[in-house]
Amino acid sequence: MASTIPDPTPDSAPGSRGVPITPSVTDGPGRIEAHGIDHIPDAERHGHPRELFSVWAAANVNYLSLVIGGALVLMGLSLWQAVAVIVVGNLFWLLTGLLATSGPAAGAPSEVITRAVYGVLGNRVNNAIGGWLVSVCYFALNLAAAATAAFALVEKTGITANTPVKVAVIVVIAALTLAISVYGHALIIKLYLPITLALVGAFTIVAFAVLRHADFSYTPAEPLGGTELWALLVAGTTMVASGPLSYTTSADFSRYLPRTASKKAIVGWTALGAFLPSVVVCSLGAFAATAVDMTDPQNALQTILPGWFTPVFLLALVLGTISINALTAYSAGLALQAVGLRIRRTVSVLFDGAVAVALTLYGLLVSRFLDTVSNALQAIVVLIGPLMAVYATDVVLRRCRYDGLALTDETPGSPFWYTGGVNLAGALSLAAGVASAALCVNTLYTGPIATALGGVDLSLPVGMTVSAALYALLMRNDATVRAARTPA
Repeated sequence: MASTIPDPTPDSAPGSRGVPITPSVTDGPGRIEAHGIDHIPDAERHGHPRELFSVWAAANVNYLSLVIGGALVLMGLSLWQAVAVIVVGNLFWLLTGLLATSGPAAGAPSEVITRAVYGVLGNRVNNAIGGWLVSVCYFALNLAAAATAAFALVEKTGITANTPVKVAVIVVIAALTLAISVYGHALIIKLYLPITLALVGAFTIVAFAVLRHADFSYTPAEPLGGTELWALLVAGTTMVASGPLSYTTSADFSRYLPRTASKKAIVGWTALGAFLPSVVVCSLGAFAATAVDMTDPQNALQTILPGWFTPVFLLALVLGTISINALTAYSAGLALQAVGLRIRRTVSVLFDGAVAVALTLYGLLVSRFLDTVSNALQAIVVLIGPLMAVYATDVVLRRCRYDGLALTDETPGSPFWYTGGVNLAGALSLAAGVASAALCVNTLYTGPIATALGGVDLSLPVGMTVSAALYALLMRNDATVRAARTPA
């Protein structure tokens, strides 16, 4: 069972002031990670921020990015309007990088650090909904996407993808994903560089094929203008930005770094690792949409790819989805622990995987349940935008100074107990941001403000601005913030 007892290593221990240390060998790729949501002592910190590049790159060279890029053109944007939207939307990865700096500062994952934002008990609700539930739904949807590619790969071997075969394929993909998540941090760091290189190689061939057929001067037959164009540009940016905004868990993968690691390097390697592949692969999807029908990307792309490469392409789609899902399952496991369940991290990861597999099997083989989940996640931007904004504002307010040991204290004596276990400033700011975003949304329903603006969906900027501004206002005189800004 992962320890829930605060680690005795004081902040003045070697490594906290630049004193050289010899890391303990507890986080190796060949052993199952022992830590869960407990504090990582300085003696066990290791690594360099540049390792984060491949972690985020491997997770973002994927099928979903191709789909989003193609969707932007299908929605009615010209090629270069779509590319501009892709670049702007992916700039939100800078916020993911900012949140990653809190990991080494606290020696804790995001699921624990946000106790400073919502309080010990309030954070359990945050992790249950914004952490565990959303992660499991994303896991199921990504697993379904990987399975679809794997079914096609199986068919090419001459095996009929009947129900028993589909079940076996889904279980095998999930098992490979969960194996990475169970072994944890060190294996992720070790594997994701070669995975990144393999995926880059595969998608380089895709790029050559796509660029040979792309129409670089493409514009829709009836170009949009005025309010209609602006509505589409904002909607497209929100769709692209939903990727980086969903990763409020970036500290999970940086928390083993020494607390003296450069914050600029952490932000830079995290953001760059995600930004570059996301922009390139998403843009490839947009370029491809000028040449083939991207309503069915997997089959459409095969018409312009070399015949021998099709199995490799399908395998790359599966590998990319495994990469992103391993991170999702890892964080979902930590979220389940942070909800308050006293179980080992390995058990929580396997439980999350079992739930996701059940949802995937039910959705693919029994009903259209995954469509319902997908539709629900389209509206989740009203939540993930404010969640990201409040967390990022807290990092800035505290100058990225977190007392990792104090954050492990879940008793009423904790400095992060606030009022009855809830930080009202965080809860109210999140609620205000979500409510404001809901008034502006135009996805599954149209809010009153979006209606008044002719369909322009401002839920993302409004929700994030309201929540960040209110949190900064309410926390300006908070004792824990003052203590963080005035270190001993």
